Amino acid sequence: MTIITKNRMHTEEEKRLEENKTTTKDWLKWGSYLSERQWGTVREDYSANGNAWEYFPHEHARSRAYRWGEDGIAGLSDNFGNICFGLALWNGKDAILKERLFGLTGPQGNHGEDVKELYYYLENTPTHSYMKHLYKYPQNEFPYAALVQKNKERNRNETEYELLDTGIFNQNAYFDVFTEYAKADNEDILIKITVCNRASSPASLHLLPSLCIRNIWSYKDKVKKPLIKAEKKDEQTYVSITHHYVGNYNLYFEEADKLLFTENETNMEVIYSQPNNHPYKKDLFHKAVTSNDYSLATKRSEGTKFAPLYHLQLKGNEQRVIKLRLTKNQEKTPFDSSFEATFTAREKECIEFYKTITDCKEEESTIQRQAFAGLLWSKNYYNYEVETWLNGDSKLSLPPIERQHGRNSEWKTLRNHDILSMPDAWEYPWYAAWDSAFHCTSFALIDPEFAKKQLLLFTKEWYMAPNGQIPAYEWNFSDVNPPVQAWAALNIYKIERKKTGRGDIKFLKRIFNKLALNFTWWVNRLDSHQNNVFQGGFLGLDNIGVFDRSHGIPGNGILEQVDGTSWMALYCLNMLEISLEIAMDDDSYEDMATKYFGHFVFIAETLNTRCLGDVCTWDAQEDFFYDQLVLPTGQFIPIKVRSIAGMLSLAAVLCIKKETLDRLPKFKESVLWFKKYRMENLKFPVIQNYTEDNDFLLSLVPKNRMKKLMETLLDEKEFLSPYGIRSLSKIHETPYNIVINGVNYSINYEPAESTTAMFGGNSNWRGPIWFPMNYLFIEAIREYYSYTGDNTTFEYPSGSGKHLSLKEISDALSKRLINIFEKDKQGNRPVNALHQKTYQDAHFKDYILFYEYFHGDNGRGIGASHQTGWTALVTNLISGIK
Repeated sequence: MTIITKNRMHTEEEKRLEENKTTTKDWLKWGSYLSERQWGTVREDYSANGNAWEYFPHEHARSRAYRWGEDGIAGLSDNFGNICFGLALWNGKDAILKERLFGLTGPQGNHGEDVKELYYYLENTPTHSYMKHLYKYPQNEFPYAALVQKNKERNRNETEYELLDTGIFNQNAYFDVFTEYAKADNEDILIKITVCNRASSPASLHLLPSLCIRNIWSYKDKVKKPLIKAEKKDEQTYVSITHHYVGNYNLYFEEADKLLFTENETNMEVIYSQPNNHPYKKDLFHKAVTSNDYSLATKRSEGTKFAPLYHLQLKGNEQRVIKLRLTKNQEKTPFDSSFEATFTAREKECIEFYKTITDCKEEESTIQRQAFAGLLWSKNYYNYEVETWLNGDSKLSLPPIERQHGRNSEWKTLRNHDILSMPDAWEYPWYAAWDSAFHCTSFALIDPEFAKKQLLLFTKEWYMAPNGQIPAYEWNFSDVNPPVQAWAALNIYKIERKKTGRGDIKFLKRIFNKLALNFTWWVNRLDSHQNNVFQGGFLGLDNIGVFDRSHGIPGNGILEQVDGTSWMALYCLNMLEISLEIAMDDDSYEDMATKYFGHFVFIAETLNTRCLGDVCTWDAQEDFFYDQLVLPTGQFIPIKVRSIAGMLSLAAVLCIKKETLDRLPKFKESVLWFKKYRMENLKFPVIQNYTEDNDFLLSLVPKNRMKKLMETLLDEKEFLSPYGIRSLSKIHETPYNIVINGVNYSINYEPAESTTAMFGGNSNWRGPIWFPMNYLFIEAIREYYSYTGDNTTFEYPSGSGKHLSLKEISDALSKRLINIFEKDKQGNRPVNALHQKTYQDAHFKDYILFYEYFHGDNGRGIGASHQTGWTALVTNLISGIK
């Protein structure tokens, strides 16, 4: 494949991105920012016990006004989530109007929370100038109860009962509902909804393109209540929107059967068994449609929630198109010939834009575009101000006192009010710090400016804690995610430089100065013995250990984690590399490069020599790094689990080119000093084979150990799967057991869903393939190659007798990961292993889901089904850009 670089004409989408940076024209004011799930989130939970799933269940969502956001299907909103647009549907048989996506709560699912709908992100551009979404809606009664009951009946060793398993799509008895948006201008958004009856027999559908105003007035004093009001001018019926914060807009729509109005307010009678002050509540449309009684919903011509109702009678295989337009303008003919012309132009521009990313074959282009679409559709408005949440709102009853000492209570300075990249807009509708770093690495390919701003957000004083800690994720901001922000900053910088020929040094300076605070927090907090070996805790890998690493370490011991130490070594190298890059422009940063260089040397020396008696972190008999449980007595107990936690030491590697050293004489002098003097006092030759006239390799593990780890990594009997690197060695098909204080702890290779309840049981690091870790290993192998070139080869796979260079190995690993989504000769994609027959169908075969993780043996998609966040790294692999 060929990487498209700077020497070309700019596309229309790139011109819009540039215009957004250099003028007052805000192309990003409107986008696919509406969350897919607001109910069941921590920020909407005002209970005493912190049980978010029970406090605000799906059953309440249609009747209770949200406090911190909105949700919907195929939604659009402004960048502060005030004016929201989405779909509502009714097939005439369901008990409820479908206004939001349904799924299981954490306790309901046999593997945790899980959306139980079929929908696909098909297109999206960085300015959201063109967006396309597909929702598949059954024509028969949606199996809500069966999905809950069947999954409750299944144990953790069984697969999840999915919507496709119910047979609801048999005989094509469903509607394909395509929602498309095209921007005629930055505040002039054309909307087209295409409903296709996929069955051969007639079917009817109630379609309600719904507009609502986020409710602030019920919670805050002195807030001017917005208004949606019916208008008629020049024989054109439309609604006007008056909003003090966002401005005034008009929504035009084709002639509808009915116009429905209500208020986006809680139905107190339904939720709290208290009398309502008026009957116009959030759930009025649901009541009107399902009971066929529109007398109340059509009585008024204004409110804060509105929908034109279209009762569509579709023949077999027929489709209908409904057009709308949300605009600042007054339009006499909102749906004239320019409407379709704009859609045609924006779709063409979308295709042209993505052709600038990579010149690759059609199948890879399909994967890449849908992955980018998912990444962009997962940009959502996120609002959570912890102090306000803890104290409650003056117009409502105050939260229970327990909240003041409960979840996130120590994060009173945290105030989030931004467009953020979600891991999954339904299953993880909140940011996670290390997820976002990987997201930004993929965003850099299409919108480096957004990637930089997104990463910088986590270092702002209203995100980062005063002590330098970066918030982890909504369920526990104090948890510890791997420190990959510096790694992501470097990737963004390099990708933008390769694309444009310009490196943003100012960005590196901004992120470096803030991350220095975070680095200090890590050192002070997680190196309790001051010996450069780090405990870390959770570190994002959920259930990878034999026991929960977040708390409750057996015997009141301390777990010295290889991955904790490796993450810190990688952090050192990232900060060192950033220092060097900035020092090329500002030599005052050479001192910082020396600081991180020295810190890395000491970490590497400690990891490789850490022993107590004959127990060492590096097991010389088994050629692997193992975590050490250190008991209060001083006893070391090795935890001999062969996982990517022990393999992560490979990722901490940096090749410093001779030209860089020559341009930075102070840093070069420090390196030579370390080599000549300091190494005499170190117990392990971390710096070796370096001479002044060569490149300089810093690696957490020395050459001989690196070779042993690589042989293990590339062994198909251990880590190498046909679809990437497994998170746990396959040798643990025979379970590993260890007894500590009379209690047996065990772990075994589980290539699919989690069989434990640890961390909710919704993810599994005991065997499956995870894109972010695979990407780190591939990047590290390429970095080794930049130093050794073709001089170093390995058997690939180990024991095969076939030797490849490190570059060839990195490409081969990339191909295995890409193959998860590619069609084989029979037209099957491994990701769809459980539903191959369905995905052979003409109306399914070109749609791809990007799951959270993948089966360690067959590549099947597992976990969150739309986690295009970090799984979007497949786009980087296809592009071949580091």
